[in-house]
Amino acid sequence: MLNAALERLEAAVAGLERAAARRLELEQRRGDLETELSLMQDDRARLAVELDGALARLERLEAAADDVSRRVERAMGAVKSVMGAEGQP
Repeated sequence: MLNAALERLEAAVAGLERAAARRLELEQRRGDLETELSLMQDDRARLAVELDGALARLERLEAAADDVSRRVERAMGAVKSVMGAEGQP
């Protein structure tokens, strides 16, 4: 009877050790996931800042392209005007 009780106690302790090991493993994985999530959030914030900067540069480039286009059109008009004036007697 004592031997059976000791065997049950040993089985219960072994089960408790397995449960504790599983719990520790889950906690480690959870910590890893939290670290990974934190890194991903940092990356997301950095990428958002970079995207904002890229959009601002794009807007400046579009404005510069529009300005250049207007200047080229004016220059073409001036050249056509001069060429038209030279062609008339």
